[in-house]
Amino acid sequence: MNAFGAAYAGRRVLVTGQTGFKGSWLASWLVELGARVTGFARAPNTDPSHWDLLAHDIDDRRGDVQDAPAVARLVAETRPEIIFHLAAQPLVRASYRDPLDTWRTNVMGVVNVLEACRHENSVRAVVIVTTDKVYENREWPWGYREGDVLGGHDPYSASKAAAELAVASYRRAYFAGNGACLVASARAGNVIGGGDWSEDRLVPDLVRAMVSGRVLEIRSPRATRPWQHVLESLSGYLLLGQKLLSGERVYADAWNFGPGSADNRTVSDMLTLLGSHWPELRWELTRDAQPHEAGLLYLDSSKARQRLAWDPVWNLDSCIAATAEWYRVFHSERRVLTHAQLVRFVDDARAAGRLWAQK
Repeated sequence: MNAFGAAYAGRRVLVTGQTGFKGSWLASWLVELGARVTGFARAPNTDPSHWDLLAHDIDDRRGDVQDAPAVARLVAETRPEIIFHLAAQPLVRASYRDPLDTWRTNVMGVVNVLEACRHENSVRAVVIVTTDKVYENREWPWGYREGDVLGGHDPYSASKAAAELAVASYRRAYFAGNGACLVASARAGNVIGGGDWSEDRLVPDLVRAMVSGRVLEIRSPRATRPWQHVLESLSGYLLLGQKLLSGERVYADAWNFGPGSADNRTVSDMLTLLGSHWPELRWELTRDAQPHEAGLLYLDSSKARQRLAWDPVWNLDSCIAATAEWYRVFHSERRVLTHAQLVRFVDDARAAGRLWAQK
C-alpha cells in the first residue's frame, strides 16, 4: 500500500496501546505500509478483541505505560524512529469510577514515553494522541481550535488536557534544539468503526444489546459530537507523522482532526442513521441519573486542512455504513473486514484527490 510517500516502509515504529480499538487499526495500517511495528500495551480487555482477531505477526509486547522503567527499557531496546502513543484510559464513565488509574495512565503515561525519548537518540518523531475533550467546554455552537483554553470536568477530559500541557512542556524544555525529536499532539473526534467492544460507547453498546436480544438504554440523545470513522483520524496521525519524520519542525504542534461541520450530529441522529443500515438495532431513553458529560462539542480542523492538506474522506453516512457492515459480517459470518475496509478507504481517498493517498 503506497501512501504517505512511502514514509513508513521499513521504518521502526512503536505503537503504544495497539491492543485497543484505535491502536489495533493503526497497527494494521502500519503493517500494510511496510513498517517494522512494535506494540506495547496491556492485554486486551474485551472479548472478542479486535487485536486478537487480526493476529498480526509483529513484536507484540505486554506492559503498562505507568511503569516508567519498563517504558524506558522498551524504547532503548527497540530504538524506534517514530512513536505513536495511543495507550490510555479512554472512557469518561470509567474515569469517574477510577480517577487515579485514569490520571496515572493518561498523564504519567505520556510523561514516561517522552522521558524515554529524551534519552534515546533514535527517536525522530512522536505523535501523542489525546482527544477532542481536552478543551474547556463552554457549549459553544462553533468549533474549538487548537489555541483555545484546555480544561475538563470529568477525570478523563481533565487528564487528557493535562497530558497536552505535559507535551507542550517537553517540547519546549527538551526538544527545541536543532536535530531534536519532533513532538506533536493529535486531537480527534468521536471515532466509530468495526472491532470496538469497549464499554459505554454508543455503537458497541448497541451491538451487544442486539446480539443478546436486549433494548439499549440511551443516556443523552440530544448530545452533539464530531463523529468520524476511525480511519479518518488515523489518516491524520499518519500524515502528521510523515511530516515530522521529514524534519519539518513547524508540524511539531497540536492538531485537530475532526469531521466536516455537517457530521457534527446528535446521538439521536446517529441512532437513526445506524438503524437505516441495521434495522435490528433497538434502543430507548433511560430515566436514570447520569454523571456529567458535555452536551455540545465541535472541532475546528481548519489548521489541518490548510497546513497539512488533510480532509475527511467519508461522510457520516459512509462511516456508519462501513461500521454496520463490519459488525454485521462479523456476527453473521465471523469474518473480519478490517483489511478490506482499509483498502477501500485508501482507494476512496485516492479517488477524492487526498494527497497522502496518491501513488
